[in-house]
Amino acid sequence: MNFDNPDQFLVQLSTWIQAGLADNPVLAKLVGILLAAVPLATVFALCFAFTTWLERKGLARIQNRLGPNRVGPYGLFQPIADGIKMLTKEDIVPRASDHFFHLIAPLLVMGASIAALAFIPFGTNMTMAPIDTAVVFFFAILGINTLAVFLAGWASRNKYSLLGGMRAVAQMVSYEIPLVLSAVSVVMMVGSLDTTQIVAAQRIESWVDSDNAGLSFLGQIAGWHVFTPWGFVGFVIFFIAALAETNRSPFDLPEAESEIIAGYVTEYSGFKFALFFLGEYIGAFAVLGLAITLFLGGWNGPNLQPWWSSDPQALLIPGFIWFFFKMFILMAVLIWIRGTLPRLRVDQLMSFAWKFLLPLGLINVLVAGVLYHLPEESRLTAGAIAFVFLFLVAKILARMNSTAAPVRRNYRFAE
Repeated sequence: MNFDNPDQFLVQLSTWIQAGLADNPVLAKLVGILLAAVPLATVFALCFAFTTWLERKGLARIQNRLGPNRVGPYGLFQPIADGIKMLTKEDIVPRASDHFFHLIAPLLVMGASIAALAFIPFGTNMTMAPIDTAVVFFFAILGINTLAVFLAGWASRNKYSLLGGMRAVAQMVSYEIPLVLSAVSVVMMVGSLDTTQIVAAQRIESWVDSDNAGLSFLGQIAGWHVFTPWGFVGFVIFFIAALAETNRSPFDLPEAESEIIAGYVTEYSGFKFALFFLGEYIGAFAVLGLAITLFLGGWNGPNLQPWWSSDPQALLIPGFIWFFFKMFILMAVLIWIRGTLPRLRVDQLMSFAWKFLLPLGLINVLVAGVLYHLPEESRLTAGAIAFVFLFLVAKILARMNSTAAPVRRNYRFAE
């Protein structure tokens, strides 16, 4: 094993273990799959536990409360207590429900969310399923969540669950269109559906390979798609649509407790409910991971070559550290939004998707297409014009969809 490159230590460890099993190719293949899948599931299970604690502490801070503070230092062991509670709670299944589909729905949500992670590159040579059509497969697999959520509502034989399931289908299908459109602009500009190539396209190699340390430093950041007009608008659309796709506030109407109790999870308890909860967070991690891959440079970040290494590709800070740092920054924004914005009405939610995000996404794809065909020397000026144009389009769409201010009521009392 070569320790010159800290970024590739885990990859080299996996390769070394599989090389020791070269005499048995079937066993080597099986061990390779386990070495990729088990750490992935373990890391994101730990991320889920930490994020639940972080969210509860963050929301408590916003609402002037303490949050978890009884189990462990600063309440850090609260996720363990919650997990034990969910494992020991009774699993109550309604007599009239479809027992098989009632069971399979949370497993589908959980399975689809974890499977989507396989197409996300967490670092150099750290993609579990490196295929040429990774972006397509990601959206296809994550779409199973829509069916699973409706299945949970339908199988429960409960009007509140069914309403929550139907809301989820309407919402997730509506916001999936602008979500995909925002990714189309990136795929079109890069010319590939491979997530690894999309990350590589966000490095300015001529700068990175420069002898100038400052220029090399900037070359790992300046190429991020979010710094382009089509990339910035695409990232905003993607992030908003991701909130709706993962049922995060203010788009959490499928489980609006003030209207339909708990929506499609009304008839779920114990570990089945925990699977829905876990699947929702893993799905959020997956979508944020794709946002980082498409717009925020993936595992690229300000980095330096280790002083002890002669490998020109070696990184002092491993790429997966930068990836998870970006992911938790975005998750903190999600928590901030949940503690700040009120829930939308159903009509507002649907209008926003079809009358604002969809036309803006289509125009953004058109702008990206125009910039793609312009000569390299004129792209800087054209990019500035595109920024202004997209801003004006967003303002016009917002003005067209704004509602009139409510008329002040005059109250009259009987004499």
